[in-house]
Amino acid sequence: MKSVHCLVLAVAAAAAVPAVAQPTFATPADAIKYRQATLKEMQQNFKRVADMAGGREPYNAKVAEESAQKAAELIKLPWAAFGPGTEGGKARPAIWKEQARFKELSEKSEAEVGKLAVAAKTGSLDAIKAAIGPAGASCKACHDSYRD
Repeated sequence: MKSVHCLVLAVAAAAAVPAVAQPTFATPADAIKYRQATLKEMQQNFKRVADMAGGREPYNAKVAEESAQKAAELIKLPWAAFGPGTEGGKARPAIWKEQARFKELSEKSEAEVGKLAVAAKTGSLDAIKAAIGPAGASCKACHDSYRD
């Protein structure tokens, strides 16, 4: 439990400051835990905004902006943890066989979630609604191909 707590703190710290260096992992299991933790936190922030856009939660411009920005920061982090020898977790083996396509899809997700953060910064629910669909679709495209 202590290692999970430390991992969560490391993810939070990494998201709070600009990425300067790629993380290194002592074991493949550490890489898997890191990518799962960052993607889970990203998804939680994204869902908060999606729930507002879909009318499932009351719209709060400040929370939407903060959550979308956090999601945009977090989505940049997990890709370093998909290096050679880190197979496993919920990731399909195709990731390591189709690195160019995986990279293309991850970059598309980064871009679309970034657009969502820009939309949320405007304070306009309509702008968020316009950006949430493409962002969600980009994440789904990667999950459909590469996540069990």
